Amino acid sequence: MNLITNAMIVPHPPIIVPNIGKGEERKIQNITDAYKDAAKRLIDSRPDTVVIISPHAPSYFDYIQISSGKEAYGNLGQFRDREDSFHIRYDQELIEKIDAACQEQGIPAGTLGKQDGLLDHGTMVPLYFLKELPEHVKFIRIGIGGPNARIHYALGQIISRQARALGRRIAIVGSGDLSHCQKPDSSYGYKECGPKYDENIMNILAAGDFLALMDIPEHDCEDAMVCGQKSFCVLAGSLDGLAVKASAPEHSAAFGVGYGVVSYEPSGPDPDRHFLITANAQALEAYNERIANEDPYVSLARTTISHYIKGHELVLPGTSLPEEMLTGKAGVFVSIHENGRLRGCIGTTAPVQECIANEIIENAISASTRDPRFPAIQPWELEALEIHVDVLQPAQPIPDESSLDPKKYGVIVTKGNRCGLLLPYLEGVDTIEKQVSIAKEKAGLAADEPDCQLERFEVVRHT
Repeated sequence: MNLITNAMIVPHPPIIVPNIGKGEERKIQNITDAYKDAAKRLIDSRPDTVVIISPHAPSYFDYIQISSGKEAYGNLGQFRDREDSFHIRYDQELIEKIDAACQEQGIPAGTLGKQDGLLDHGTMVPLYFLKELPEHVKFIRIGIGGPNARIHYALGQIISRQARALGRRIAIVGSGDLSHCQKPDSSYGYKECGPKYDENIMNILAAGDFLALMDIPEHDCEDAMVCGQKSFCVLAGSLDGLAVKASAPEHSAAFGVGYGVVSYEPSGPDPDRHFLITANAQALEAYNERIANEDPYVSLARTTISHYIKGHELVLPGTSLPEEMLTGKAGVFVSIHENGRLRGCIGTTAPVQECIANEIIENAISASTRDPRFPAIQPWELEALEIHVDVLQPAQPIPDESSLDPKKYGVIVTKGNRCGLLLPYLEGVDTIEKQVSIAKEKAGLAADEPDCQLERFEVVRHT
């Protein structure tokens, strides 16, 4: 039996609250009207519990936190609103069921982490429009985290199943703004990808196409400065397998930030709307295609990372590897990218292991777990990783910078006991000056540090 009574996707701009907007909220009157209509639909659906997913609730890179405790309080005083305050009681029984199910199914979500009992504005703005809810209604507040869209969707599925197990009627609120870069004179400026993202996401949400929702690349969301994407995925997951009727969508970017409102009325089961199965299959197919043509160098690095992240197991180099990997020696850098962005890079300028294969193994573990710029890679990231292995050729001293070419040579800058290395053909490093400056910075030297020793080297890059 379906116990999801209603779901709504709404923004959370504090300015939409009259005591904060002081008339400015009229510039997004269509959003206010749609918000009120969506809230009324939710209230009229008579839920026992309302689940609010807010990107401004406590969040962690490796975990999706569910707020716990008996109750929570908050007010909008930080926005100079001294009148609007909120008090909610948590549905502790349902929270405990969701937490236990997440642990059982290996979903990185639950009630761990710091709990301060204070509400965030991503929760309070929806609460402002839901203030006519009966007093007996309880709440669940969920943040978002680093895990991918499909894991957030899976959390939504768990919420729905556990509510059904308790016979709890629940409504879901996906709180989140769209692109923040839609006007040149706004706080975030203008980027062409902003309006494009909003047009795409509003079409997807209006159609209830939750498979396409999960398929939006994470770097597209980051480029467009979006905060609501994963909130929407949790909401979508709670509706998995259900037919839904979407209200007419409303959108505004009057203040340079995209605000969208869509309300969903779920009905009976729909076997064609189990989207996570398809999304996982597509992700696996893309992963298999990506690794199919990797050479032995990259394949060894990937296998090492996968085994170590999943179970702290060390890979031993097999005898089937090419002879040069088992007998040759060289410095090796392992570079990891995810969604087009650097995720870890560690290497050795000269060999410290007995062979290149062992050099790759050691540096692959270090790049995935010990790069001080990034948290350790998590199991849910493995299928999205792009891995490069650079085998360094012997370095040669050079008299000055004129002998460099960032598209051909890497550089080593040394002064005293300080040393910095930069690999060749890195994205965005297109001048000698920039290459040397970054290498000096990596060495802890000033960009104009004089009298540095320079060496150049070539690499054999494996992808």
